[in-house]
Amino acid sequence: MDCYRRRHVAVVVTAIQLERLRRRRDSRRRFWVHPVIAQRQERGQFWALYQNLRAHEDQFFGYMRMSIPSFNELRGLLESRLMHQDTFMQDSIPPVERLVITLRYLGTGQSLASLHYAFLVGKSTASMIIRETCVAIWDALHAAVMAQPHKEQWKEIADVFQQTCQFPNCAGAIDGKHIRIKKPVRSGSQYYNYKKYFSFVLFAMCDANYSFRYIDVGSYGSRSDSAVFAHSEFGKMLQNKALDLPEHTTLPGTTSPAMPFVFVGDEAFALGENLMRPCSSRGLSLARRVFNYRLTRARRVVECAFGILANKWRFLHTPIHLKLETAISSVKAACVLHNFVRARDGYNFDDSLTHSLSHRPSVVRGHRQGAAVREQFTAYFMSPHGRYHGS
Repeated sequence: MDCYRRRHVAVVVTAIQLERLRRRRDSRRRFWVHPVIAQRQERGQFWALYQNLRAHEDQFFGYMRMSIPSFNELRGLLESRLMHQDTFMQDSIPPVERLVITLRYLGTGQSLASLHYAFLVGKSTASMIIRETCVAIWDALHAAVMAQPHKEQWKEIADVFQQTCQFPNCAGAIDGKHIRIKKPVRSGSQYYNYKKYFSFVLFAMCDANYSFRYIDVGSYGSRSDSAVFAHSEFGKMLQNKALDLPEHTTLPGTTSPAMPFVFVGDEAFALGENLMRPCSSRGLSLARRVFNYRLTRARRVVECAFGILANKWRFLHTPIHLKLETAISSVKAACVLHNFVRARDGYNFDDSLTHSLSHRPSVVRGHRQGAAVREQFTAYFMSPHGRYHGS
């Protein structure tokens, strides 16, 4: 009986192995280059549209999400990074076409299958192009458009916050945004957030001109904004007094006390000497309601920045169906492109109004020094020099 069973098992194993060999044989490529893809330079979207678009700037802007001069500058910065060697079997895809494919993905959120049929490149090739180009965009731009400010630049940022939001000594607004993704392989529930979908977190600090001054991308979606902030490089530098913030200074129209420069956030963040959040909504006095209003005016710029980002680079409106590393690289590329295009082409403020940040802030306690600073701001906003005189 045991001999019979061993023979039976051997037959089953052999049959399984033969079936696997048959499947491998059937899955072998029938073409080195598929006949449809082979017509890329005759019928591909890049070759059919690019030169015509350059003759019509408004159409070019709608397609590329940036002006022709901005595109030319970006192309020049990336040319050497995206150059690939031609082979004996086929010519490489030129850098400008790689850039156009990536911008089209970031601007529309098209699937790899859609890019495959539009540009006549393989799906795996499209994925590789997006990954390599997004990494190149980040490497080429982030040092120039997202450099850490020094003391004088912090003061300039605070001046703009004072002029536009009437919140003095404000060095930036912070918040987090969940980026929807497909479930990463073998990730368990780490990326499953309280909104009941898979995501990673984009944490950002913005200035009053809606430009990102710092970002942290890729934290688990299950983490709270305060935890992401605490583990970020920015949070650690703020905690260790390593951001090169200006010395304490008096608020406009006053002679004392000297106040620190602060960042503003919502209830998800812990109150600190350099971090302001709203007062609790329970039993608010008039002075504290005024403080919350003024803080909200300053804090909303980061929400508007997220809105501008998502409405220009519309792949953020849908789940990102790329590998996790590529998805993170694409978000980082979109953020530096946001600053790059914002500085050169401006933006349409109406785009920011369609974006909604619905989140559930967790309750995080602050410390006494932060509470004292908040009370001083509260008193200032009720004083003649600190009252809001806008319309």
